[in-house]
Amino acid sequence: MKIYNTLTKKKEEFYPLNPPKVTMYVCGPTVYDFFHIGNARSFLLSDMIRKYLIYKGYDLKFVMNLTDIDDKIIRKAQEENISFSDVAKKYSEAFFEDIEKLKIKKADANPKATEHIAEIISLIQILIEKGYAYVSEGDVYYDVSKFAEYGKLSGKKIDELEAGARVEVSEHKKNPLDFALWKKAKENEPFWDSPWGKGRPGWHIECSAMSQKHLGETIDIHAGGSDLIFPHHENEIAQSEAACGKQFVRYWIHFGFLNILTGDKFEKMSKSLGNFFTAREILKKYSAGAIRLFMFQTKYSAPLNFSEDALIASQKGLEKVLNFSENLDVIEKKAKNSNEISFDIKKYFLDFDSAMDDDFNSPQAIAAIFDFIRDFNSFVAQKEPTLLDVKNAKAFLQKTAVDVFAFLADNNKTSSFVSIEDDLINILIDVRQKLKNQKNYELADFIRNSLNKIGIVLQDGKEGTTFKKERKYE
Repeated sequence: MKIYNTLTKKKEEFYPLNPPKVTMYVCGPTVYDFFHIGNARSFLLSDMIRKYLIYKGYDLKFVMNLTDIDDKIIRKAQEENISFSDVAKKYSEAFFEDIEKLKIKKADANPKATEHIAEIISLIQILIEKGYAYVSEGDVYYDVSKFAEYGKLSGKKIDELEAGARVEVSEHKKNPLDFALWKKAKENEPFWDSPWGKGRPGWHIECSAMSQKHLGETIDIHAGGSDLIFPHHENEIAQSEAACGKQFVRYWIHFGFLNILTGDKFEKMSKSLGNFFTAREILKKYSAGAIRLFMFQTKYSAPLNFSEDALIASQKGLEKVLNFSENLDVIEKKAKNSNEISFDIKKYFLDFDSAMDDDFNSPQAIAAIFDFIRDFNSFVAQKEPTLLDVKNAKAFLQKTAVDVFAFLADNNKTSSFVSIEDDLINILIDVRQKLKNQKNYELADFIRNSLNKIGIVLQDGKEGTTFKKERKYE
């Protein structure tokens, strides 16, 4: 397996620190509002990578933090006239509700900044003792000039950054690039006691402290949006490696922006520009499966243009997979009771694995799934499949479209419901046929039309009536 490492700017063979164990940290949300579909791209791509690593047999520990104390949270609390903790609680719960709807597996741990104040203070103290940080009137800053490798992730140089710095200038800093590890409490703001006075942690130090506690001093994979490369991830490296004297992250993975048409051009979707849709809004119009298929049909590192047309196309693509999956149940009932293999499924597993092993090339892996569907349909049209052929086909869909990409519902979990649903439809087909035999065409047509309205299309043929499901989403 090869991964493009932002740190080295090249694809590298993936060698975990302690195989088969793998540690992975992802920057999670700042819980002050509902997350938008651009944020969702990072969460969904992290979920895909996580699931593929599990598919490959790794023993993965996956951590995604929640930033529950921040300027944005404080402003939101003031706007709504509630406590900052109530804001964080409200939107943390909303976050978990929305990722569940998007079929994103909950992390093994979701550490919160406010629950790790002791670890944050301890890490800051180490940095002060080692000479990498300094106290200035109740604030604590990291001195970037003391870390010789500052800029190694982003490729930025300190002297160039200083020349055109767009960072906050403060008379309390030694250098305009120095960043806050601890912020002195302002009036009417939440605070914690510390050796430097009342205050709260800076954003960057939170991730270093939480990842260190839950995953150790060196982690295998750190992922997040490409907008976090600088300064957030650069600062994480500086403070973590200065404190521990060890490599912080072995493989850095960064996701491309989700762009949306703003005026006459596509721009990054963001709350600051106001050009966004929340994940909740999109989920009211499109299924989670369609959203996931849309996100994964573009390489994780590339920008992706969001549009209604693209989501509609993904929904139609999903319909093909859903109809094929359901048709396998019909084929299975007619298949030869034999363990012979007439259809070579290994080719498609190899194609899928080859694509995903090449830096998680999800578009190519999805193409392998659609190639399989096309070829299996052609095979069934020409030959009679065996039970083992159908079993292998189902296994391929389960392992790829369900276990890794999760755009297809897990048949193992829904089969009993689907069976009852299909039985009820067949009962209605039988009733309709009896009505036709009695020449009660009006009521027979009523059944056909009513089923059609809910996405169930009846197909009359020489051998009787069959049905096809064309799902409709509100």
